[in-house]
Amino acid sequence: MPPAAGLPASNNPSVGTGVSRHTPTLRSAVTYFYGTVRRPIAARKLHAQLTEFKFMTYVPDLKRYESATFRRCGRSGLVLPPISLGLWQNFGGADVFETGRAMIRRAFDRGVTHFDLANNYGPPYGSAEENFGEILRKDFRGLRNELIISTKAGWDMWPGPYGIGASRKYLLASLDDSLKRMGLEYVDIFYAHRPWANAPLEETMGALVSAVHQGKALYVGISSYSPERTRVAAEILKSSGVPLLIHQPSYSMLNRWIERGLLDTLDELGAGCIAFSPLGQGLLTDKYLKGVPQNSRAKAANSSLLKGFLNEGNIKRVQSLSRIAKRRGQSLAQMAIAWVLRDPRVTSALIGARNVEQLDDSLDSLKKLDFSQAELKEIDRYAQDAGIDLWRDAREKMD
Repeated sequence: MPPAAGLPASNNPSVGTGVSRHTPTLRSAVTYFYGTVRRPIAARKLHAQLTEFKFMTYVPDLKRYESATFRRCGRSGLVLPPISLGLWQNFGGADVFETGRAMIRRAFDRGVTHFDLANNYGPPYGSAEENFGEILRKDFRGLRNELIISTKAGWDMWPGPYGIGASRKYLLASLDDSLKRMGLEYVDIFYAHRPWANAPLEETMGALVSAVHQGKALYVGISSYSPERTRVAAEILKSSGVPLLIHQPSYSMLNRWIERGLLDTLDELGAGCIAFSPLGQGLLTDKYLKGVPQNSRAKAANSSLLKGFLNEGNIKRVQSLSRIAKRRGQSLAQMAIAWVLRDPRVTSALIGARNVEQLDDSLDSLKKLDFSQAELKEIDRYAQDAGIDLWRDAREKMD
Protein backbone atom coordinates (compact mmCIF):
# COMPACT_ATOMS: atom_id res chain seq x y z
CA MET A 1 0.00 0.00 0.00
CA PRO A 2 1.49 3.40 -0.92
CA PRO A 3 1.94 6.02 1.80
CA ALA A 4 -0.66 8.73 2.28
CA ALA A 5 -0.02 11.37 -0.34
CA GLY A 6 2.81 13.70 0.61
CA LEU A 7 3.55 12.13 3.97
CA PRO A 8 6.99 10.87 4.95
CA ALA A 9 7.20 7.09 4.97
CA SER A 10 8.40 4.85 7.76
CA ASN A 11 11.04 2.22 7.06
CA ASN A 12 9.25 -0.43 9.08
CA PRO A 13 7.65 -2.97 6.72
CA SER A 14 4.73 -4.95 8.05
CA VAL A 15 4.82 -8.71 8.04
CA GLY A 16 3.49 -10.72 5.16
CA THR A 17 0.47 -8.82 3.91
CA GLY A 18 1.57 -5.44 2.55
CA VAL A 19 -0.34 -3.69 5.35
CA SER A 20 1.02 -0.26 6.27
CA ARG A 21 4.42 -0.77 4.68
CA HIS A 22 4.76 3.02 4.84
CA THR A 23 2.82 4.05 7.92
CA PRO A 24 3.43 7.74 8.72
CA THR A 25 3.95 8.69 12.32
CA LEU A 26 1.63 11.16 14.00
CA ARG A 27 4.49 13.65 14.22
CA SER A 28 5.25 13.38 10.50
CA ALA A 29 1.58 13.79 9.66
CA VAL A 30 1.33 16.92 11.81
CA THR A 31 4.53 18.29 10.25
CA TYR A 32 3.09 17.74 6.80
CA PHE A 33 -0.19 19.30 7.82
CA TYR A 34 1.17 22.48 9.37
CA GLY A 35 3.83 22.84 6.70
CA THR A 36 1.49 22.70 3.72
CA VAL A 37 -2.10 23.43 4.71
CA ARG A 38 -3.00 27.09 5.07
CA ARG A 39 -6.78 27.22 4.93
CA PRO A 40 -8.36 27.44 8.43
CA ILE A 41 -11.38 25.23 7.63
CA ALA A 42 -9.25 22.53 6.06
CA ALA A 43 -6.86 22.85 8.99
CA ARG A 44 -9.55 22.21 11.58
CA LYS A 45 -10.91 19.19 9.68
CA LEU A 46 -7.51 17.60 9.23
CA HIS A 47 -6.53 18.35 12.82
CA ALA A 48 -9.58 16.40 13.99
CA GLN A 49 -8.53 13.46 11.81
CA LEU A 50 -4.98 13.61 13.13
CA THR A 51 -6.27 13.57 16.68
CA GLU A 52 -8.06 10.34 15.90
CA PHE A 53 -4.82 9.00 14.40
CA LYS A 54 -3.34 8.65 17.88
CA PHE A 55 -5.59 5.63 18.31
CA MET A 56 -5.02 4.13 14.85
CA THR A 57 -2.17 2.57 12.90
CA TYR A 58 -3.60 3.63 9.54
CA VAL A 59 -4.03 7.09 8.05
CA PRO A 60 -6.32 7.23 5.01
CA ASP A 61 -4.99 8.75 1.82
CA LEU A 62 -5.67 12.47 2.10
CA LYS A 63 -6.42 12.60 -1.64
CA ARG A 64 -8.87 9.69 -1.67
CA TYR A 65 -11.80 11.77 -2.92
CA GLU A 66 -9.96 13.79 -5.57
CA SER A 67 -10.61 11.33 -8.37
CA ALA A 68 -13.43 9.32 -6.77
CA THR A 69 -16.80 9.23 -8.52
CA PHE A 70 -20.22 8.35 -7.17
CA ARG A 71 -23.62 7.44 -8.55
CA ARG A 72 -27.04 8.42 -7.30
CA CYS A 73 -28.90 5.47 -5.79
CA GLY A 74 -32.20 5.57 -7.66
CA ARG A 75 -34.03 8.78 -6.83
CA SER A 76 -32.82 8.86 -3.23
CA GLY A 77 -30.42 11.41 -1.80
CA LEU A 78 -27.74 8.75 -1.29
CA VAL A 79 -24.80 8.17 -3.60
CA LEU A 80 -22.65 5.05 -3.78
CA PRO A 81 -19.27 4.40 -5.37
CA PRO A 82 -19.47 2.69 -8.76
CA ILE A 83 -17.61 -0.26 -7.24
CA SER A 84 -18.40 -1.50 -3.73
CA LEU A 85 -16.55 -4.16 -1.76
CA GLY A 86 -18.39 -7.25 -0.57
CA LEU A 87 -17.13 -9.42 2.28
CA TRP A 88 -18.88 -12.61 1.20
CA GLN A 89 -15.62 -14.56 0.99
CA ASN A 90 -12.00 -14.05 2.12
CA PHE A 91 -12.85 -12.00 5.21
CA GLY A 92 -13.97 -14.71 7.63
CA GLY A 93 -12.40 -16.42 10.59
CA ALA A 94 -10.90 -19.07 8.32
CA ASP A 95 -9.02 -16.40 6.35
CA VAL A 96 -5.95 -14.31 7.14
CA PHE A 97 -7.16 -11.28 9.08
CA GLU A 98 -4.39 -8.95 7.94
CA THR A 99 -5.07 -9.71 4.28
CA GLY A 100 -8.69 -8.66 4.66
CA ARG A 101 -7.63 -5.63 6.65
CA ALA A 102 -5.23 -4.58 3.91
CA MET A 103 -7.96 -4.87 1.27
CA ILE A 104 -10.41 -2.72 3.22
CA ARG A 105 -7.78 -0.05 3.80
CA ARG A 106 -6.77 -0.06 0.15
CA ALA A 107 -10.38 0.10 -1.03
CA PHE A 108 -11.06 3.14 1.15
CA ASP A 109 -7.88 4.84 -0.04
CA ARG A 110 -9.15 4.41 -3.60
CA GLY A 111 -12.56 5.93 -2.95
CA VAL A 112 -14.59 2.84 -2.06
CA THR A 113 -16.92 3.94 0.72
CA HIS A 114 -19.45 1.10 0.65
CA PHE A 115 -18.79 -2.24 2.37
CA ASP A 116 -21.38 -4.98 2.11
CA LEU A 117 -21.85 -7.83 4.58
CA ALA A 118 -24.43 -10.37 5.73
CA ASN A 119 -25.05 -12.20 8.97
CA ASN A 120 -23.68 -15.51 7.71
CA TYR A 121 -20.63 -14.32 5.80
CA GLY A 122 -17.49 -16.13 6.86
CA PRO A 123 -16.72 -18.93 7.33
CA PRO A 124 -17.66 -19.52 10.07
CA TYR A 125 -20.98 -17.71 10.05
CA GLY A 126 -20.77 -14.25 11.59
CA SER A 127 -16.98 -14.06 11.45
CA ALA A 128 -16.82 -11.61 8.54
CA GLU A 129 -18.86 -9.13 10.58
CA GLU A 130 -16.67 -9.77 13.63
CA ASN A 131 -13.50 -9.17 11.63
CA PHE A 132 -14.95 -6.09 9.96
CA GLY A 133 -15.90 -4.71 13.37
CA GLU A 134 -12.34 -5.23 14.57
CA ILE A 135 -10.99 -3.43 11.49
CA LEU A 136 -13.37 -0.54 12.15
CA ARG A 137 -12.10 -0.26 15.72
CA LYS A 138 -8.44 -0.51 14.74
CA ASP A 139 -8.37 1.60 11.60
CA PHE A 140 -11.57 3.59 11.05
CA ARG A 141 -12.19 5.20 14.42
CA GLY A 142 -13.75 8.59 13.71
CA LEU A 143 -14.48 7.71 10.06
CA ARG A 144 -17.89 6.09 10.47
CA ASN A 145 -19.66 9.01 8.80
CA GLU A 146 -17.62 8.42 5.64
CA LEU A 147 -18.77 4.81 5.31
CA ILE A 148 -21.85 3.08 3.95
CA ILE A 149 -22.15 -0.28 5.73
CA SER A 150 -24.81 -2.81 4.86
CA THR A 151 -25.80 -6.20 6.19
CA LYS A 152 -28.50 -8.75 5.45
CA ALA A 153 -30.53 -11.62 6.86
CA GLY A 154 -32.58 -14.30 5.15
CA TRP A 155 -30.40 -17.33 4.56
CA ASP A 156 -29.56 -19.81 7.33
CA MET A 157 -27.67 -18.46 10.32
CA TRP A 158 -28.30 -20.49 13.50
CA PRO A 159 -29.99 -23.85 14.24
CA GLY A 160 -33.72 -24.25 14.54
CA PRO A 161 -36.72 -22.68 12.83
CA TYR A 162 -35.93 -19.12 13.95
CA GLY A 163 -32.46 -18.97 12.40
CA ILE A 164 -33.55 -18.79 8.76
CA GLY A 165 -36.30 -17.21 6.70
CA ALA A 166 -38.02 -13.85 6.48
CA SER A 167 -39.99 -13.67 9.72
CA ARG A 168 -39.98 -10.58 11.88
CA LYS A 169 -38.36 -12.54 14.69
CA TYR A 170 -35.45 -13.75 12.60
CA LEU A 171 -34.73 -10.52 10.75
CA LEU A 172 -34.73 -8.24 13.78
CA ALA A 173 -32.87 -10.68 16.03
CA SER A 174 -30.27 -11.12 13.30
CA LEU A 175 -29.85 -7.37 12.89
CA ASP A 176 -29.25 -6.98 16.63
CA ASP A 177 -26.59 -9.70 16.48
CA SER A 178 -24.95 -8.10 13.44
CA LEU A 179 -24.70 -4.74 15.17
CA LYS A 180 -23.08 -6.36 18.20
CA ARG A 181 -20.56 -8.23 16.07
CA MET A 182 -19.55 -5.06 14.21
CA GLY A 183 -19.72 -2.80 17.27
CA LEU A 184 -22.16 -0.44 15.55
CA GLU A 185 -25.26 1.42 16.64
CA TYR A 186 -26.77 1.25 13.16
CA VAL A 187 -26.13 0.07 9.62
CA ASP A 188 -26.75 2.27 6.64
CA ILE A 189 -28.65 -0.40 4.69
CA PHE A 190 -30.42 -3.50 6.01
CA TYR A 191 -31.56 -6.08 3.48
CA ALA A 192 -34.04 -8.90 3.36
CA HIS A 193 -31.49 -11.25 1.82
CA ARG A 194 -33.95 -13.37 -0.15
CA PRO A 195 -37.71 -13.97 -0.50
CA TRP A 196 -39.52 -16.79 1.27
CA ALA A 197 -42.96 -18.14 0.39
CA ASN A 198 -43.63 -19.16 4.01
CA ALA A 199 -43.39 -15.57 5.30
CA PRO A 200 -45.99 -12.94 4.37
CA LEU A 201 -44.38 -10.11 2.48
CA GLU A 202 -46.14 -7.68 4.82
CA GLU A 203 -44.33 -9.24 7.78
CA THR A 204 -40.93 -9.14 6.10
CA MET A 205 -41.28 -5.54 4.95
CA GLY A 206 -42.74 -4.64 8.34
CA ALA A 207 -39.56 -5.88 9.97
CA LEU A 208 -37.48 -3.66 7.69
CA VAL A 209 -39.67 -0.70 8.59
CA SER A 210 -39.17 -1.46 12.29
CA ALA A 211 -35.40 -1.52 11.81
CA VAL A 212 -35.59 2.03 10.45
CA HIS A 213 -38.01 3.25 13.12
CA GLN A 214 -35.79 1.78 15.85
CA GLY A 215 -32.78 3.67 14.49
CA LYS A 216 -30.90 0.48 13.65
CA ALA A 217 -30.91 1.06 9.87
CA LEU A 218 -31.04 4.24 7.81
CA TYR A 219 -32.27 2.58 4.62
CA VAL A 220 -33.65 -0.79 3.56
CA GLY A 221 -33.17 -3.04 0.59
CA ILE A 222 -34.06 -6.43 -0.83
CA SER A 223 -32.02 -9.05 -2.65
CA SER A 224 -32.90 -11.65 -5.30
CA TYR A 225 -36.57 -10.63 -5.51
CA SER A 226 -38.45 -11.01 -8.79
CA PRO A 227 -39.70 -7.85 -10.55
CA GLU A 228 -43.27 -8.58 -9.48
CA ARG A 229 -42.44 -9.21 -5.84
CA THR A 230 -40.13 -6.18 -5.85
CA ARG A 231 -43.01 -3.96 -6.89
CA VAL A 232 -45.29 -5.27 -4.15
CA ALA A 233 -42.52 -4.96 -1.55
CA ALA A 234 -41.92 -1.34 -2.54
CA GLU A 235 -45.62 -0.54 -2.23
CA ILE A 236 -45.77 -2.02 1.28
CA LEU A 237 -42.70 -0.09 2.37
CA LYS A 238 -44.00 3.14 0.86
CA SER A 239 -47.29 2.79 2.73
CA SER A 240 -45.28 2.84 5.96
CA GLY A 241 -43.24 5.87 4.94
CA VAL A 242 -40.03 3.94 4.26
CA PRO A 243 -38.91 3.86 0.62
CA LEU A 244 -37.18 0.92 -0.99
CA LEU A 245 -33.66 2.23 -1.44
CA ILE A 246 -32.01 -0.54 -3.39
CA HIS A 247 -32.18 -4.05 -4.82
CA GLN A 248 -29.17 -6.40 -4.83
CA PRO A 249 -29.45 -8.96 -7.65
CA SER A 250 -26.87 -11.17 -9.30
CA TYR A 251 -25.84 -9.77 -12.68
CA SER A 252 -23.04 -10.41 -15.12
CA MET A 253 -22.38 -10.96 -18.80
CA LEU A 254 -23.24 -14.63 -18.22
CA ASN A 255 -26.30 -14.00 -16.01
CA ARG A 256 -28.55 -11.32 -17.51
CA TRP A 257 -31.90 -12.04 -15.87
CA ILE A 258 -32.35 -8.51 -14.48
CA GLU A 259 -32.60 -7.14 -18.01
CA ARG A 260 -35.93 -8.95 -18.35
CA GLY A 261 -38.03 -6.62 -16.22
CA LEU A 262 -36.18 -5.90 -12.98
CA LEU A 263 -34.16 -2.92 -14.18
CA ASP A 264 -37.28 -1.35 -15.67
CA THR A 265 -39.17 -1.96 -12.43
CA LEU A 266 -36.45 -0.39 -10.30
CA ASP A 267 -36.28 2.59 -12.61
CA GLU A 268 -40.03 3.13 -12.28
CA LEU A 269 -39.86 2.77 -8.49
CA GLY A 270 -36.88 5.09 -8.15
CA ALA A 271 -34.79 2.39 -6.45
CA GLY A 272 -31.13 1.74 -7.00
CA CYS A 273 -29.45 -1.47 -8.10
CA ILE A 274 -26.20 -2.95 -6.79
CA ALA A 275 -25.14 -5.95 -8.86
CA PHE A 276 -23.39 -8.78 -7.07
CA SER A 277 -21.22 -11.45 -8.71
CA PRO A 278 -20.36 -9.28 -11.76
CA LEU A 279 -17.53 -11.72 -12.50
CA GLY A 280 -19.90 -14.66 -12.83
CA GLN A 281 -18.58 -16.65 -9.86
CA GLY A 282 -15.06 -16.18 -11.21
CA LEU A 283 -15.77 -17.35 -14.74
CA LEU A 284 -15.24 -13.85 -16.13
CA THR A 285 -11.58 -13.73 -15.15
CA ASP A 286 -8.41 -15.07 -16.68
CA LYS A 287 -8.47 -17.92 -14.18
CA TYR A 288 -10.24 -20.54 -16.29
CA LEU A 289 -9.13 -19.62 -19.81
CA LYS A 290 -6.74 -22.59 -19.89
CA GLY A 291 -8.66 -25.00 -17.68
CA VAL A 292 -9.21 -25.32 -13.94
CA PRO A 293 -6.15 -24.56 -11.77
CA GLN A 294 -5.29 -27.18 -9.17
CA ASN A 295 -5.59 -24.67 -6.33
CA SER A 296 -8.98 -23.37 -7.47
CA ARG A 297 -12.06 -23.71 -5.27
CA ALA A 298 -13.70 -25.15 -8.40
CA LYS A 299 -11.67 -28.32 -7.74
CA ALA A 300 -13.30 -28.75 -4.35
CA ALA A 301 -15.70 -31.64 -3.84
CA ASN A 302 -19.27 -30.86 -4.96
CA SER A 303 -18.16 -27.58 -6.52
CA SER A 304 -21.03 -26.05 -8.47
CA LEU A 305 -18.46 -24.36 -10.71
CA LEU A 306 -16.87 -27.62 -11.77
CA LYS A 307 -20.13 -29.52 -12.19
CA GLY A 308 -22.25 -27.03 -14.08
CA PHE A 309 -20.37 -23.91 -15.10
CA LEU A 310 -17.02 -24.92 -16.51
CA ASN A 311 -18.43 -26.63 -19.58
CA GLU A 312 -17.03 -26.34 -23.08
CA GLY A 313 -19.61 -23.81 -24.26
CA ASN A 314 -19.02 -21.44 -21.35
CA ILE A 315 -15.25 -21.66 -21.66
CA LYS A 316 -15.43 -20.80 -25.37
CA ARG A 317 -17.67 -17.80 -24.63
CA VAL A 318 -15.28 -16.60 -21.94
CA GLN A 319 -12.29 -16.99 -24.25
CA SER A 320 -14.04 -14.89 -26.91
CA LEU A 321 -14.89 -12.22 -24.37
CA SER A 322 -11.29 -12.23 -23.18
CA ARG A 323 -10.08 -11.43 -26.68
CA ILE A 324 -12.42 -8.42 -26.82
CA ALA A 325 -11.13 -7.25 -23.44
CA LYS A 326 -7.54 -7.52 -24.64
CA ARG A 327 -8.29 -5.30 -27.63
CA ARG A 328 -9.77 -2.75 -25.21
CA GLY A 329 -6.59 -2.81 -23.15
CA GLN A 330 -8.37 -4.41 -20.17
CA SER A 331 -8.32 -7.68 -18.33
CA LEU A 332 -11.43 -9.80 -18.74
CA ALA A 333 -12.46 -8.99 -15.16
CA GLN A 334 -12.08 -5.27 -15.78
CA MET A 335 -14.22 -5.40 -18.90
CA ALA A 336 -16.85 -7.50 -17.11
CA ILE A 337 -17.19 -4.93 -14.33
CA ALA A 338 -17.24 -2.02 -16.76
CA TRP A 339 -19.93 -3.80 -18.79
CA VAL A 340 -22.19 -4.15 -15.74
CA LEU A 341 -21.79 -0.41 -15.12
CA ARG A 342 -22.63 0.53 -18.73
CA ASP A 343 -26.30 0.81 -17.72
CA PRO A 344 -26.93 3.97 -15.65
CA ARG A 345 -29.68 2.14 -13.76
CA VAL A 346 -26.96 0.05 -12.08
CA THR A 347 -25.76 2.12 -9.16
CA SER A 348 -22.79 0.01 -8.17
CA ALA A 349 -20.99 -3.25 -8.97
CA LEU A 350 -20.37 -5.34 -5.86
CA ILE A 351 -17.05 -7.13 -6.10
CA GLY A 352 -15.07 -9.48 -3.93
CA ALA A 353 -11.30 -9.81 -3.74
CA ARG A 354 -8.73 -12.33 -2.58
CA ASN A 355 -5.88 -9.86 -2.03
CA VAL A 356 -4.88 -6.24 -2.62
CA GLU A 357 -3.52 -6.95 -6.09
CA GLN A 358 -6.80 -8.50 -7.22
CA LEU A 359 -8.72 -5.61 -5.68
CA ASP A 360 -6.59 -3.07 -7.54
CA ASP A 361 -7.14 -4.90 -10.82
CA SER A 362 -10.91 -4.74 -10.35
CA LEU A 363 -10.89 -1.07 -9.33
CA ASP A 364 -8.82 -0.24 -12.40
CA SER A 365 -11.86 -1.13 -14.50
CA LEU A 366 -13.06 2.41 -13.74
CA LYS A 367 -10.31 3.76 -15.97
CA LYS A 368 -12.25 2.68 -19.04
CA LEU A 369 -16.03 2.47 -18.71
CA ASP A 370 -17.04 3.58 -22.21
CA PHE A 371 -18.00 1.06 -24.87
CA SER A 372 -18.51 1.66 -28.56
CA GLN A 373 -21.68 0.34 -30.14
CA ALA A 374 -19.56 -2.08 -32.16
CA GLU A 375 -17.99 -3.43 -28.98
CA LEU A 376 -21.35 -3.90 -27.28
CA LYS A 377 -22.72 -5.68 -30.32
CA GLU A 378 -19.75 -8.04 -30.41
CA ILE A 379 -19.97 -8.68 -26.67
CA ASP A 380 -23.65 -9.57 -27.03
CA ARG A 381 -22.68 -12.46 -29.31
CA TYR A 382 -20.99 -14.16 -26.36
CA ALA A 383 -22.56 -12.53 -23.30
CA GLN A 384 -25.40 -15.01 -22.92
CA ASP A 385 -27.02 -16.68 -19.95
CA ALA A 386 -24.74 -19.57 -19.06
CA GLY A 387 -26.72 -21.42 -16.42
CA ILE A 388 -24.83 -19.85 -13.52
CA ASP A 389 -27.75 -18.15 -11.76
CA LEU A 390 -27.46 -19.90 -8.38
CA TRP A 391 -30.21 -17.74 -6.89
CA ARG A 392 -32.94 -18.50 -9.43
CA ASP A 393 -34.77 -21.04 -7.26
CA ALA A 394 -34.73 -18.67 -4.28
CA ARG A 395 -36.19 -15.97 -6.47
CA GLU A 396 -38.80 -18.04 -8.30
CA LYS A 397 -39.70 -20.93 -5.95
CA MET A 398 -38.97 -19.05 -2.70
CA ASP A 399 -38.47 -22.25 -0.74
